[in-house]
Amino acid sequence: MTTRKSLRVPSLKLIGIAAVAGIVAGAAAVYIREAGSGNGRTQTASGECAATKEIAARIAPLLKGQVAAMVAPDEHRRLTTVSFKGGDGKSMTLDNFAGKTVLFNLWATWCVPCREEMPALNALEKELGSDRFQVVPVNIDTGDDEKPKAFLSEIGVNALQLYRDNTIEVFNSLKKEGLAFGLPVTLLIDGKGCLISAMNGPAAWDSDDAKALIKGAIGS
Repeated sequence: MTTRKSLRVPSLKLIGIAAVAGIVAGAAAVYIREAGSGNGRTQTASGECAATKEIAARIAPLLKGQVAAMVAPDEHRRLTTVSFKGGDGKSMTLDNFAGKTVLFNLWATWCVPCREEMPALNALEKELGSDRFQVVPVNIDTGDDEKPKAFLSEIGVNALQLYRDNTIEVFNSLKKEGLAFGLPVTLLIDGKGCLISAMNGPAAWDSDDAKALIKGAIGS
């Protein structure tokens, strides 16, 4: 399990939103109840993730400012069994992004901090998205795709694809691994599907701190 670390909220606006939304102090994440049985167990693959320790060590000095809440896990393990659906409705796992560093984000339209950080995630993807890096935001609203699609359209998100899991099982799976206790939750994952670091709560992903972190992770 990761060691929890209080989130340094990236802006006064987010602090205000957190207060109005009743967010737990120090975490700035919207808590949700577990439902269902989870969608797979995380694979432990120490040999495959050996290089991930080197990445984590390299970016350790970059975990500051707006991304200071990012925490390296006790064990850098593979997360490729976590599943969700692509825009075409077909099942996907992180194996579909093999070779890319991925910023994996769970969000919902009813999560106010999630809504606040989505434009920043869009800006990050627009600036740094490539064949080496991708933001993968997975929406966990129940029901059909119309509500999250409408929200993304309304706020002008044009660089991010819509990934979905309306069963919330992807959240439950990460919760059982000690990686998720509220929304938003964001994981930094290397090209082999190994977990580099994780955080719960919002961040300014379009900030210089966040960009430096991603560039450090991909080695550019």
